[in-house]
Amino acid sequence: MRRYIFILNPFIYTVLISMLTLSLFRVGIILWQWERVIETQGIGFVLLQGVRFDIITLTALLVIPLVLTPIITISKKLYKHWYSLLRFYLSATILFIVFMELSTPNFLIQFDLRPNILFVEYLKYPKEVFSMLWTGYKPSIILATLIIPLVAIGFYRGIPTYKEKSLRCHQAIIMSVTLLVICLISGRSSLGHRPANPSIIAFSSDLMVNDIALNSSYSLLYAIYESFGDETGGISYGEMAHDEILRHVKDNMFVSEGDFISNKIPTLHNQKATNILTKPKNIVIILEESMGAEYVGRLGGIGVTPNLDELASQGIWFEKLYATGTRSVRGIEAVITGFTPSPARSVVKLSKSQRDFFTFAEVLRRQNYDTSFIYGGEAHFDNMKRFFVNNGFNRIIEQKDYTNPLFSGSWGVSDEDLFNKAHHVFEKQGNKPFFSLVFTSSNHTPFEFPDGKIELHDTEKNTENNAVKYADYSLGEFIKKAKKSSYWDSTLFLIVADHNSRVRGANLVPIERFHIPGLILGGSVTSDVISRISSQIDLMPTLLSMAGISSVHPAIGYDLTQTKKISKTPGRAIMQYNSTQAYMEEDQVIIFERNKQPTHYQYNNGNYIKHEQQNTDLITKALAHSLFTPLAYTNGLYKLPD
Repeated sequence: MRRYIFILNPFIYTVLISMLTLSLFRVGIILWQWERVIETQGIGFVLLQGVRFDIITLTALLVIPLVLTPIITISKKLYKHWYSLLRFYLSATILFIVFMELSTPNFLIQFDLRPNILFVEYLKYPKEVFSMLWTGYKPSIILATLIIPLVAIGFYRGIPTYKEKSLRCHQAIIMSVTLLVICLISGRSSLGHRPANPSIIAFSSDLMVNDIALNSSYSLLYAIYESFGDETGGISYGEMAHDEILRHVKDNMFVSEGDFISNKIPTLHNQKATNILTKPKNIVIILEESMGAEYVGRLGGIGVTPNLDELASQGIWFEKLYATGTRSVRGIEAVITGFTPSPARSVVKLSKSQRDFFTFAEVLRRQNYDTSFIYGGEAHFDNMKRFFVNNGFNRIIEQKDYTNPLFSGSWGVSDEDLFNKAHHVFEKQGNKPFFSLVFTSSNHTPFEFPDGKIELHDTEKNTENNAVKYADYSLGEFIKKAKKSSYWDSTLFLIVADHNSRVRGANLVPIERFHIPGLILGGSVTSDVISRISSQIDLMPTLLSMAGISSVHPAIGYDLTQTKKISKTPGRAIMQYNSTQAYMEEDQVIIFERNKQPTHYQYNNGNYIKHEQQNTDLITKALAHSLFTPLAYTNGLYKLPD
């Protein structure tokens, strides 16, 4: 028996140190987020499930060397070399665990969740990310740089030293099989139909508190595992026949049956512009980084957007516009393609949408518009360049195309430089019709912008509030120039946020944190307010109609100029929050969670009230829309005809 125990000593040591480390970090997060944790009345649950998922994580990380070690001890010579490799592997394991836990506080501050697939995706862009981290999180980086090597060295030295031990062949096989069975049981951690997964810890409506029960190594690895399902649309919230999905979606588009024109592309339809013009308008979309409603005075925010607040009375203002997600690529997906959100990654990143996927730009390119993407950073970020070039954008203007910019930061040139470039490009268009997506970046952590441009809202310079105020200043200066330009009278401008700043809260989907500003301006645009609930996916059909562009496309968003058709129907918005989705019609909300039945709530000022009598018709409609996204993506149903 002593021989067996000795062989397992390195693993016992690793498990004990890891369990202690993960528990200490978990307790630390609980104390840090005490008010939110205590509100759920689930401290015991979080701690107990935490131990469960720590065991699952360690099983996954250690199962292969654990099962192989008894077999390898049969050969004393091989075992000696194996033991050296094992010490390095176990040290790397504890290093990974500590690194992920040290990374968690800053990730929680930014995303209100433990590290997930975004953690990996950001690592694909080292220049932008490491510049951002060094500028915004320098103390954390220095602390981690000091702690992690000390932990690795201390752990490595603490692993029991090698002693020559061996097992007979039959003993090794029995031990390996026994360990494999134990690992299968502990890794599955369930006698049910499904192995344990993050659905088990979804005990409260506060997703952050639920996430505390996990550890960051598990949350990251599970997110990577789930991402392999993105090419089929990610996790599904239910089942429905394909014909029924399409029927519900088409019935909710407010398009006459005779205007649907294809069986192969079911939602493809004729959209007739309500604004009849001799010459259609140019269209410019200004996508403002992270400009949530909480900053905008006109929407009840703190008022660091004086220019936008003033402009709101000069065009068509959206009072209740909601983003579809929490990332820039989700905002691009909604505004540029009109595609509905899903638990999978945005179509900007998925493989099947990298060619022949419907976009605003492709519609206009086919109508002889010059189509451009103007950005202050590197356009390869989040796969934007590849997606745009392959789906209707004639040209890309990015950081390398700026000569002597006024200011450059972690994410590229300043918003002033961006708008100066855009103004120059538009002035040169002449009579050529154009469409452009102008994407700002100054309001992005670490919130860098030039000195002397604004009166600071906060005493400390590089804060969100100050960055928003600078972004608003840059926007205001651009609009002043545009109003005096040759292109103002012939152009529609949409100013809209890609998403809110930091979406967080104690609700399954914190709807109030999806509220964003939206404004349509232009020389011929008269002042109006759209007070119905609207989604980013409604903006493209609305702009096409206002610009006098009749077209054929598969987008399912509403043309909000069709007031007679939609006036008697409720506004709706669809919001994706991590793996949870909300479908909202006025104050009625359907919440979808993975591996759970959909739930019907009444929503009012951040409060959810569960209906005792669930509205099955609304649930069916909401489910159809959630299933339309993977159906259309997987089967190539969201495109223009050749």
